[in-house]
Amino acid sequence: MLQFLVLGPGCKPPGAWEGLNFWQQWILNFFPRFSDSLCRGMGGNNPSGGLPHWAIFLVLGAVGAVIVVNLVVLAVPFVVFVERRVLGRFQQRIGPNRVGPGGLLQPLADSIKLMTKEDITPFKGDHIVHALAPVAFIVPMLLMFAVMPWGKGAIFSDLNIGILYVIAMTTSGIFGVFMIGWASNNKYSLFGAMRAIAQLVSYEVPMVLSIVGVVLMAGSLQMSHIIENQAYIPNILFQPLGFLIFVIACSAELNRSPFDLLEAESELGGGFHTEYSGLKWGMIQLAEYAALIGYSGIISALFLSGWKGPVLPSYLWFVAKLVFVMILFMWTRATLPRVRIDQVMGFGWKFLLPLALVNIFVTGGEIVLFGKFSDPATVAAAGRIMEPLPAWLVPVNFIIAGLTIVIAVKLLRFPGKTRQVMPQAAGVSAPQVAPQPASRGS
Repeated sequence: MLQFLVLGPGCKPPGAWEGLNFWQQWILNFFPRFSDSLCRGMGGNNPSGGLPHWAIFLVLGAVGAVIVVNLVVLAVPFVVFVERRVLGRFQQRIGPNRVGPGGLLQPLADSIKLMTKEDITPFKGDHIVHALAPVAFIVPMLLMFAVMPWGKGAIFSDLNIGILYVIAMTTSGIFGVFMIGWASNNKYSLFGAMRAIAQLVSYEVPMVLSIVGVVLMAGSLQMSHIIENQAYIPNILFQPLGFLIFVIACSAELNRSPFDLLEAESELGGGFHTEYSGLKWGMIQLAEYAALIGYSGIISALFLSGWKGPVLPSYLWFVAKLVFVMILFMWTRATLPRVRIDQVMGFGWKFLLPLALVNIFVTGGEIVLFGKFSDPATVAAAGRIMEPLPAWLVPVNFIIAGLTIVIAVKLLRFPGKTRQVMPQAAGVSAPQVAPQPASRGS
């Protein structure tokens, strides 16, 4: 730590990059190598001159934030394009294919359209809050990428409370939703915002509890430690129930099918952002798709061993897993229909929450019986605090997950079919409709 402070933020000691070839320096470790070069250029390792340490820290943070935020913002339009094409394939149609070769310029056309549309503000709405609400909604979603582990060593800020930081940032988006609904001076928007807050809070609880099992296995909240703990077997095999709960809760947090009740056209118009248009509406959509990318990356890090994989560079493995999870969300959207709000709330509190508690107790028991801490040499070399659990627990956990789901379905009396809205009384037959006489013209 003292050496880090003496050299300045981001500066490596002399000889840190010796023995590494071009690909290892600039491809596999692009972010730390770029940060070190920038730090040395500002005199961070020169005791006799250069910028002060606080200035170097500020410059490195600003440059890194600009890089990460711009990557996410530029990726969102193409994620929208990919989703439209994927949904088209699922629904036996083509999708956007007119603008540019194969429709690749459709995101650019949509962006120009949003920038040229009129910005409408309700006359009796709160104009200041109406303008600030999209910013309050999008900023927490972008801050989530500060701890995103894009590759080994390619992480902007590897906080020791990384996953707790992610939860805090995603939860903060609730304030933006409430501001959007309140400032619109529209009852439908306000009802949509209240429904959104109720749904987000309801599914935030099982989502957080589903992460506890992963944290217990890793012995740390740090994202890099969680990934390094998945030495041989990814956490999805040790935590199948936690993975299922987390993915379902993320779908509800992201307002994805079948939980997309925040914008139910038959009930609430356009949802909590009915009174928004132009760039403000675009910022809200940008936040939702940025959250899709962020949650997909978090799922890849927590359950799919993050950047780990053979042959390919670490960042390619992470991006491939991230894209796979996004396609899974798109597949779900194209397959499952929207459900009622009472079913959504009941599913979160009565089904997912008990399953998450069972997963915590099962994981805790396995850690007590079979878990052990790594020796100091392993912690220093590999960043792994806990030793992996025995491999034979994988089928055991799948059996426990299946039995828990079956028991929960039986206890909650989920019949697996739609219930009748107006059940007929016993002994009362359905009314018979008399046949209509044929008209003369027939």
